[in-house]
Amino acid sequence: MAGDVKMVKAAKVAQVRALVLRTAGTNCDYETVYAIEKAGAVAERIHINLFKNKEVNMNDYQLLAIPGGFSYGDDIAAGRLMANEMKYLLKQMVLEFAHSLKPVIGICNGFQVLVQTGLLPGFELVDVKELTALANNDTGRFEDRWVNLTTNKKSRCLFTEGMGDIYLPIAHGEGKFMVADEETLHRIVKQGQIVFQYVNEKGKSAGYPHNPNGSVLDIAGICNAKGNVLGMMPHPERHVTRYQHPRWTREKLKEEGDGMALFKNAVKYAGKL
Repeated sequence: MAGDVKMVKAAKVAQVRALVLRTAGTNCDYETVYAIEKAGAVAERIHINLFKNKEVNMNDYQLLAIPGGFSYGDDIAAGRLMANEMKYLLKQMVLEFAHSLKPVIGICNGFQVLVQTGLLPGFELVDVKELTALANNDTGRFEDRWVNLTTNKKSRCLFTEGMGDIYLPIAHGEGKFMVADEETLHRIVKQGQIVFQYVNEKGKSAGYPHNPNGSVLDIAGICNAKGNVLGMMPHPERHVTRYQHPRWTREKLKEEGDGMALFKNAVKYAGKL
Protein backbone atom coordinates (compact mmCIF):
# COMPACT_ATOMS: atom_id res chain seq x y z
CA MET A 1 0.00 0.00 0.00
CA ALA A 2 2.78 2.42 0.92
CA GLY A 3 4.50 1.61 -2.36
CA ASP A 4 1.32 2.41 -4.29
CA VAL A 5 1.08 5.81 -2.59
CA LYS A 6 4.67 6.60 -3.54
CA MET A 7 3.98 5.63 -7.15
CA VAL A 8 0.93 7.89 -7.31
CA LYS A 9 2.88 10.80 -5.84
CA ALA A 10 5.72 10.25 -8.30
CA ALA A 11 3.26 10.26 -11.21
CA LYS A 12 1.78 13.56 -10.04
CA VAL A 13 5.20 15.16 -9.71
CA ALA A 14 6.08 14.05 -13.25
CA GLN A 15 2.94 15.65 -14.71
CA VAL A 16 3.23 18.93 -16.58
CA ARG A 17 2.23 21.89 -14.44
CA ALA A 18 0.34 24.56 -16.33
CA LEU A 19 -0.28 28.11 -15.18
CA VAL A 20 -3.54 29.78 -16.23
CA LEU A 21 -2.87 33.42 -15.46
CA ARG A 22 -5.94 35.45 -14.52
CA THR A 23 -6.90 38.87 -13.28
CA ALA A 24 -10.03 40.96 -12.81
CA GLY A 25 -12.23 40.49 -15.87
CA THR A 26 -10.76 37.19 -17.04
CA ASN A 27 -13.69 34.89 -17.76
CA CYS A 28 -12.41 31.92 -19.76
CA ASP A 29 -10.03 30.58 -17.14
CA TYR A 30 -12.15 27.62 -16.05
CA GLU A 31 -12.64 26.44 -19.64
CA THR A 32 -8.90 26.78 -20.24
CA VAL A 33 -8.08 24.77 -17.12
CA TYR A 34 -10.52 22.07 -18.25
CA ALA A 35 -8.94 21.85 -21.72
CA ILE A 36 -5.40 21.66 -20.37
CA GLU A 37 -6.26 19.03 -17.78
CA LYS A 38 -8.14 17.02 -20.40
CA ALA A 39 -4.87 17.08 -22.36
CA GLY A 40 -3.07 15.47 -19.41
CA ALA A 41 -1.51 18.31 -17.41
CA VAL A 42 -2.22 19.76 -13.98
CA ALA A 43 -3.55 23.29 -14.42
CA GLU A 44 -3.77 26.01 -11.78
CA ARG A 45 -5.70 29.27 -11.96
CA ILE A 46 -3.51 31.90 -10.34
CA HIS A 47 -4.18 35.61 -9.97
CA ILE A 48 -1.49 37.93 -11.33
CA ASN A 49 -1.20 39.67 -7.94
CA LEU A 50 0.45 36.57 -6.45
CA PHE A 51 3.29 36.97 -8.93
CA LYS A 52 3.54 40.71 -8.35
CA ASN A 53 3.84 40.01 -4.62
CA LYS A 54 6.40 37.25 -5.29
CA GLU A 55 4.22 34.66 -3.55
CA VAL A 56 4.41 32.28 -6.52
CA ASN A 57 7.29 31.42 -8.86
CA MET A 58 6.56 31.19 -12.58
CA ASN A 59 9.56 28.90 -13.03
CA ASP A 60 7.62 26.16 -11.24
CA TYR A 61 5.45 25.74 -14.35
CA GLN A 62 6.12 24.31 -17.80
CA LEU A 63 3.16 25.83 -19.66
CA LEU A 64 1.61 29.30 -19.51
CA ALA A 65 -1.88 30.18 -20.74
CA ILE A 66 -3.38 33.66 -20.78
CA PRO A 67 -7.10 33.05 -21.29
CA GLY A 68 -9.81 35.10 -22.87
CA GLY A 69 -12.16 37.59 -21.28
CA PHE A 70 -12.00 41.30 -20.61
CA SER A 71 -9.02 41.84 -18.31
CA TYR A 72 -9.63 44.99 -16.24
CA GLY A 73 -12.74 45.60 -18.31
CA ASP A 74 -10.55 46.35 -21.36
CA ASP A 75 -10.12 49.88 -19.98
CA ILE A 76 -7.86 52.06 -22.17
CA ALA A 77 -7.64 49.24 -24.75
CA ALA A 78 -8.27 45.50 -24.84
CA GLY A 79 -5.59 43.75 -22.79
CA ARG A 80 -3.54 46.91 -22.24
CA LEU A 81 -3.50 47.01 -18.44
CA MET A 82 -2.64 43.34 -18.03
CA ALA A 83 0.05 43.69 -20.69
CA ASN A 84 1.58 46.61 -18.81
CA GLU A 85 1.67 44.57 -15.60
CA MET A 86 3.45 41.75 -17.37
CA LYS A 87 5.76 44.08 -19.26
CA TYR A 88 6.85 46.29 -16.37
CA LEU A 89 6.12 44.43 -13.12
CA LEU A 90 6.71 40.82 -14.17
CA LYS A 91 9.14 41.44 -17.01
CA GLN A 92 12.04 39.28 -15.87
CA MET A 93 10.02 36.17 -15.03
CA VAL A 94 7.88 36.45 -18.17
CA LEU A 95 10.95 36.84 -20.39
CA GLU A 96 12.72 33.98 -18.69
CA PHE A 97 9.68 31.74 -19.16
CA ALA A 98 9.19 32.53 -22.84
CA HIS A 99 12.85 32.49 -23.81
CA SER A 100 13.42 29.13 -22.13
CA LEU A 101 11.19 27.84 -24.97
CA LYS A 102 8.37 26.80 -22.66
CA PRO A 103 5.00 26.90 -24.45
CA VAL A 104 2.95 30.09 -24.00
CA ILE A 105 -0.55 30.58 -25.40
CA GLY A 106 -2.68 33.71 -25.36
CA ILE A 107 -6.31 33.26 -26.40
CA CYS A 108 -8.45 36.21 -27.52
CA ASN A 109 -7.79 38.74 -24.73
CA GLY A 110 -4.62 36.78 -24.06
CA PHE A 111 -3.53 37.33 -27.68
CA GLN A 112 -4.16 41.05 -27.21
CA VAL A 113 -1.97 40.94 -24.11
CA LEU A 114 0.88 39.14 -25.91
CA VAL A 115 1.10 41.61 -28.79
CA GLN A 116 1.15 44.52 -26.34
CA THR A 117 3.90 42.98 -24.23
CA GLY A 118 5.99 42.53 -27.38
CA LEU A 119 6.25 38.76 -26.94
CA LEU A 120 4.53 38.68 -30.33
CA PRO A 121 5.76 38.93 -32.97
CA GLY A 122 8.86 38.79 -30.75
CA PHE A 123 11.47 39.90 -33.25
CA GLU A 124 13.67 41.04 -30.38
CA LEU A 125 13.76 39.87 -26.75
CA VAL A 126 10.84 42.22 -26.23
CA ASP A 127 9.91 44.53 -29.07
CA VAL A 128 10.42 48.10 -27.91
CA LYS A 129 7.93 49.26 -30.52
CA GLU A 130 4.60 47.50 -30.90
CA LEU A 131 4.82 46.10 -34.41
CA THR A 132 1.42 44.40 -34.44
CA ALA A 133 -1.97 45.23 -32.99
CA LEU A 134 -5.48 43.87 -32.62
CA ALA A 135 -7.83 46.71 -33.54
CA ASN A 136 -11.60 47.20 -33.64
CA ASN A 137 -13.44 44.84 -35.97
CA ASP A 138 -14.26 46.36 -39.35
CA THR A 139 -17.96 45.88 -38.59
CA GLY A 140 -17.65 48.17 -35.57
CA ARG A 141 -19.37 45.62 -33.36
CA PHE A 142 -18.74 42.57 -31.23
CA GLU A 143 -18.60 39.42 -33.38
CA ASP A 144 -19.77 36.16 -31.83
CA ARG A 145 -19.82 33.24 -34.27
CA TRP A 146 -18.08 30.02 -35.31
CA VAL A 147 -15.38 30.28 -37.97
CA ASN A 148 -13.40 27.99 -40.23
CA LEU A 149 -9.63 28.16 -39.94
CA THR A 150 -6.78 26.74 -41.95
CA THR A 151 -3.53 25.82 -40.23
CA ASN A 152 -0.42 27.08 -42.00
CA LYS A 153 1.70 24.04 -42.87
CA LYS A 154 4.82 26.24 -43.02
CA SER A 155 4.30 27.51 -39.50
CA ARG A 156 6.95 26.83 -36.86
CA CYS A 157 4.32 26.67 -34.14
CA LEU A 158 4.77 23.73 -31.75
CA PHE A 159 1.07 23.80 -30.83
CA THR A 160 -0.21 22.76 -34.27
CA GLU A 161 1.61 19.54 -35.15
CA GLY A 162 -0.69 17.34 -37.22
CA MET A 163 -3.49 19.90 -37.35
CA GLY A 164 -5.37 20.84 -40.51
CA ASP A 165 -8.53 22.83 -41.12
CA ILE A 166 -10.47 23.39 -37.91
CA TYR A 167 -13.72 24.91 -36.70
CA LEU A 168 -13.70 27.16 -33.61
CA PRO A 169 -15.80 29.93 -32.05
CA ILE A 170 -14.79 33.59 -31.86
CA ALA A 171 -16.13 36.27 -29.52
CA HIS A 172 -14.42 39.64 -29.70
CA GLY A 173 -14.79 43.30 -30.55
CA GLU A 174 -11.11 44.02 -31.16
CA GLY A 175 -9.69 41.17 -33.23
CA LYS A 176 -8.51 42.82 -36.45
CA PHE A 177 -4.85 41.83 -36.80
CA MET A 178 -2.79 44.73 -38.12
CA VAL A 179 0.92 45.37 -38.70
CA ALA A 180 3.00 48.53 -38.38
CA ASP A 181 4.37 48.31 -41.92
CA GLU A 182 4.96 46.05 -44.91
CA GLU A 183 8.38 45.06 -43.60
CA THR A 184 6.82 43.62 -40.44
CA LEU A 185 4.25 41.67 -42.45
CA HIS A 186 6.93 40.36 -44.81
CA ARG A 187 9.03 39.18 -41.88
CA ILE A 188 6.09 37.44 -40.19
CA VAL A 189 5.32 35.60 -43.43
CA LYS A 190 8.95 34.75 -44.23
CA GLN A 191 9.66 33.39 -40.74
CA GLY A 192 6.63 31.11 -40.76
CA GLN A 193 4.88 32.98 -37.97
CA ILE A 194 1.37 32.91 -39.42
CA VAL A 195 -0.35 29.99 -37.68
CA PHE A 196 -4.09 30.26 -38.39
CA GLN A 197 -6.06 32.08 -41.11
CA TYR A 198 -9.80 32.58 -41.54
CA VAL A 199 -11.30 30.71 -44.50
CA ASN A 200 -14.72 29.66 -45.76
CA GLU A 201 -16.18 26.16 -45.72
CA LYS A 202 -14.12 25.27 -48.80
CA GLY A 203 -10.87 26.42 -47.23
CA LYS A 204 -10.61 29.59 -49.30
CA SER A 205 -10.20 33.24 -48.36
CA ALA A 206 -13.65 34.80 -48.58
CA GLY A 207 -13.91 38.06 -46.63
CA TYR A 208 -16.67 38.84 -44.14
CA PRO A 209 -18.29 37.03 -42.34
CA HIS A 210 -15.71 34.25 -42.78
CA ASN A 211 -13.04 36.74 -41.77
CA PRO A 212 -15.06 38.28 -38.93
CA ASN A 213 -12.85 41.29 -38.22
CA GLY A 214 -10.94 42.34 -41.34
CA SER A 215 -7.51 41.01 -40.32
CA VAL A 216 -4.71 41.47 -42.85
CA LEU A 217 -4.13 38.24 -44.81
CA ASP A 218 -7.06 36.76 -42.87
CA ILE A 219 -4.70 36.18 -39.93
CA ALA A 220 -6.37 34.60 -36.89
CA GLY A 221 -3.22 33.63 -34.98
CA ILE A 222 0.55 34.04 -35.04
CA CYS A 223 3.53 32.62 -33.17
CA ASN A 224 7.02 33.88 -32.45
CA ALA A 225 9.95 32.78 -34.64
CA LYS A 226 10.82 29.95 -32.23
CA GLY A 227 7.26 28.61 -32.34
CA ASN A 228 6.70 28.34 -28.58
CA VAL A 229 4.60 31.50 -28.10
CA LEU A 230 1.18 31.41 -29.78
CA GLY A 231 -1.52 34.06 -29.87
CA MET A 232 -4.92 33.48 -31.47
CA MET A 233 -8.32 35.16 -31.47
CA PRO A 234 -10.52 32.03 -31.84
CA HIS A 235 -11.18 29.97 -28.71
CA PRO A 236 -9.78 26.40 -28.86
CA GLU A 237 -10.81 25.77 -25.24
CA ARG A 238 -14.44 26.16 -26.30
CA HIS A 239 -14.21 23.19 -28.66
CA VAL A 240 -12.43 20.33 -26.95
CA THR A 241 -15.39 17.92 -27.01
CA ARG A 242 -18.05 17.20 -29.61
CA TYR A 243 -20.73 18.49 -27.22
CA GLN A 244 -19.47 22.06 -27.62
CA HIS A 245 -20.06 21.95 -31.38
CA PRO A 246 -23.24 23.76 -32.48
CA ARG A 247 -24.39 20.75 -34.55
CA TRP A 248 -23.37 17.91 -32.27
CA THR A 249 -26.91 16.51 -32.16
CA ARG A 250 -27.22 16.52 -35.97
CA GLU A 251 -23.82 15.38 -37.20
CA LYS A 252 -21.68 12.34 -36.48
CA LEU A 253 -18.71 14.08 -34.94
CA LYS A 254 -15.55 12.64 -33.45
CA GLU A 255 -15.44 12.67 -29.67
CA GLU A 256 -12.71 15.31 -29.45
CA GLY A 257 -13.31 18.85 -30.62
CA ASP A 258 -10.93 20.59 -33.02
CA GLY A 259 -9.24 22.57 -30.25
CA MET A 260 -8.12 19.52 -28.29
CA ALA A 261 -5.09 18.71 -30.48
CA LEU A 262 -3.62 22.12 -29.74
CA PHE A 263 -3.60 21.53 -25.98
CA LYS A 264 -2.33 17.97 -26.37
CA ASN A 265 0.59 19.21 -28.46
CA ALA A 266 1.44 21.86 -25.87
CA VAL A 267 1.35 19.40 -22.96
CA LYS A 268 3.36 16.82 -24.92
CA TYR A 269 6.03 19.39 -25.74
CA ALA A 270 6.13 20.81 -22.21
CA GLY A 271 6.57 17.30 -20.83
CA LYS A 272 9.88 16.99 -22.68
CA LEU A 273 11.40 20.12 -21.13
